[in-house]
Amino acid sequence: GHADSETGGHAHSEMTGHLPEMGGHAGLKYALLQETITKIEGAYAPSTIRAYRADFTDFIRFCDTRNANALPTEPHLIVEYICQLTGSGRSSASIRRALCGLSAVHKLNRFDDPTKDPDVALEMRRMHRKLGRSSSQAGSINANTLEKLLLATDDSIRGIRDRALLLVAYDTLCRRSELVSLQVKDVKINIKNGIETSSILLRKSKTDQDSTGKWLHLSQRAHFALVGWIKELPEGQEYLMVGIDRGGRISHSSLNSGQVNRIYKRIARNAGLDELIIEGISGHSMRVGAAQDLLNSGASMPIIMQRGRWSKTDTVMRYLEHSGCAS
Repeated sequence: GHADSETGGHAHSEMTGHLPEMGGHAGLKYALLQETITKIEGAYAPSTIRAYRADFTDFIRFCDTRNANALPTEPHLIVEYICQLTGSGRSSASIRRALCGLSAVHKLNRFDDPTKDPDVALEMRRMHRKLGRSSSQAGSINANTLEKLLLATDDSIRGIRDRALLLVAYDTLCRRSELVSLQVKDVKINIKNGIETSSILLRKSKTDQDSTGKWLHLSQRAHFALVGWIKELPEGQEYLMVGIDRGGRISHSSLNSGQVNRIYKRIARNAGLDELIIEGISGHSMRVGAAQDLLNSGASMPIIMQRGRWSKTDTVMRYLEHSGCAS
């Protein structure tokens, strides 16, 4: 994990502040919360830790008025709490954040996660229907976020692979399954007016079941990142996007979809992105972000659909709604 043993010890007062002095039962809960906050110091962004503390302190107060336990707590209390927050004028994003905090504090203390209860999920749906989902929902990696991620990669073999993966994913709007299926032999170098770029043949995709294939074109920057990575690949390597073991050795088999997720999240953590944004990142985040950027740059719906190989307009609309520009 990314939490190292050295994150223990005493947390800085700036981050942990001082919790209210409470006697008896509530005091124990505050003490446990304080221990949890100290434990995660250094593993999460300071802003995330402050948010978790503020949200959980508020939840403890909520439970105290009902003479109920906040840690561990019961799902029905979380349902009531969401209800109260929904009516309190908070945004849907901040209510989701509060739930993340409740979940994290329970898991870090090895209690069952009460936020995973079906009743809690129903109440969250109700909340979203009432308040709407705010624009941060889709966990997108747009051009701005992509720059931050690229800056967080180094010149190790892993860094070279990561840069190629990020830039190719963004330029091609590949689904995870498409990204891991790309083959070395399908990369074609183009030279036009003395400028070198490349294209990759996507042999099969969800919307091209007959596998006629489609050429995906890379920007110059993605091209250079990809060429740099191909130079590192061993002779006879079949797949482009492959794993790297701890010793820096390149695997023969392609990455699986879950690994793509984990790589994005690891780079995002190294880039110091907020833990809430990191939680929303998935293997599709590049696809979502690139589609939103296309929309923001004035691309038409047919162009966006063609670039992302979407067959249904409503799927694209679902992605774009969250960008705050498809109103």
